[in-house]
Amino acid sequence: MLVSMQGLTVALPSGADRSLAVDKVSFEIDANEIVCIVGESGSGKSVTAHAIMGLLPRGVTATGGSILFDGVDILRQPPEALRKMRGCDMAMIFQDPMAALNPVVTIGRQIAEQICAHRAISQGRALKQAAELLGRMGLPAALLKSFPHQLSGGQRQRVMIAMALSLSPRLLIADEPTTALDVTTQAQILKLLKEIQAERQMSVLLITHDFGVVADMADRVVVMRHGAVVESGTTNAVLGAPSHAYTQALIAAVPKGEAILPPLPSTDPLISVTNLSKRFRRGGFFSHAPTIAAVDGVSLTLSRGETLGIVGESGSGKSTLARCVIRLLDPEEGEILFDGADIAHMRSGALRPLRRRIQMVFQDPFSSLNPRQTIGDILIAGPRAYGEDIKDARARAAEILRMVGLTSESLRRFPHEFSGGQRQRIGLARALMLKPDVLIADEPVSALDVTVQAQVLRLLDDVRAQMNLAMLFITHDMRVAAQVCHRVMVMRHGRVVETGPTRDVFAVPTDAYTRQLLAAIPGRLTATQ
Repeated sequence: MLVSMQGLTVALPSGADRSLAVDKVSFEIDANEIVCIVGESGSGKSVTAHAIMGLLPRGVTATGGSILFDGVDILRQPPEALRKMRGCDMAMIFQDPMAALNPVVTIGRQIAEQICAHRAISQGRALKQAAELLGRMGLPAALLKSFPHQLSGGQRQRVMIAMALSLSPRLLIADEPTTALDVTTQAQILKLLKEIQAERQMSVLLITHDFGVVADMADRVVVMRHGAVVESGTTNAVLGAPSHAYTQALIAAVPKGEAILPPLPSTDPLISVTNLSKRFRRGGFFSHAPTIAAVDGVSLTLSRGETLGIVGESGSGKSTLARCVIRLLDPEEGEILFDGADIAHMRSGALRPLRRRIQMVFQDPFSSLNPRQTIGDILIAGPRAYGEDIKDARARAAEILRMVGLTSESLRRFPHEFSGGQRQRIGLARALMLKPDVLIADEPVSALDVTVQAQVLRLLDDVRAQMNLAMLFITHDMRVAAQVCHRVMVMRHGRVVETGPTRDVFAVPTDAYTRQLLAAIPGRLTATQ
């Protein structure tokens, strides 16, 4: 037994939404075992992991229980002893590598600094070991001289893994290490973690909210809710016969990757895009580097009442295409017919009356709402800009909030008073305030827990059907596209590689890249058995 946690209780500061972050949690981690802690945001997963590392934030205190690491109670160790244990005995991969890495220090120096802090070794030797670690992660040694912002999300996460493994810890804690990554990159990272775990015979504590990831990775599962353990057991037992209603709800909320909606009958398209192209110059405006085709000759059609999914990894051109369609970006070439009018190169004055008919729901519900404005002011800003009476706008705002599952009392509150799922509902309400004909949803559920994700997806489809909207749905997750899209269009490197009815593309994908995306769906084999 490597880790034995018994009755861990962690108190939150006064004024928090509840008194205890973790309430009498007990579980164990054997040597050479992968244990997954599963639960929604606020369930206490990350606090539990930070308690093991001795990294509880100020004001958050362990008030009861014990955490034995190889017989030593971590909760009763002085800071000096904990510093020695971190890195050598246990290490952590944090959820957001951009926040965890120092933005003004090169990758090589950051890895070498950790090695030198625990071992009597020269800087040159530490850098050599850092290069070997990057090679094990599938990264070139040249990245040692790079800064974090120069790396992709997947590369940064691999660097975090390299840093965590630099001192060969016996316990590796991975806190949502793949939540923000594309499904293919996620599959690569999870495969890499499992290979390294088996190779080094180490224990892994993996924190996630996705039972698809659990099915692929875990030996045992601990399910947490509101700071307490509601169910635990072997992966086969928990996934095969969950006993608690909350566990059943989490499993049911995971998209299965099975196409649901049949294609709609052919009608005249509301939007028709032909040979659209958009290029960017690498290195900035004054750079002499060649331009990159973010969108390269893309064509599509979208009818009323239809949802077209645009699927692909980061950098495939999905969001750039959407921003060209809504004219937040100006395309260099091609045609965008909206209700018969070509808006691709239309001037802003002529475009203004049409803008209210095409609205967008953005990916990040935290940054897309003004934190200094009430929800009421945020919702009525669009109608007021088009001259609508303030009383009428507020009345419709209350009505639309009810449509998206919130009360009219929300009008007087501020964005920080809502959860992520509620904020995304507010973002949808704002888009609907102008009674659009077209709704563009840019990764609207990628940052949400699976249960909240399922609720928002159902809501989007209900609103689409109720208002007869044409919806352009952008995602990197094929499971999500399967739930809400009548047709899908797969993009890679700015080009369309495959398009067709969702059921056909999922059943018989014709392009190798589409097959790769489908194969990367976590837990898909388990879900289909």
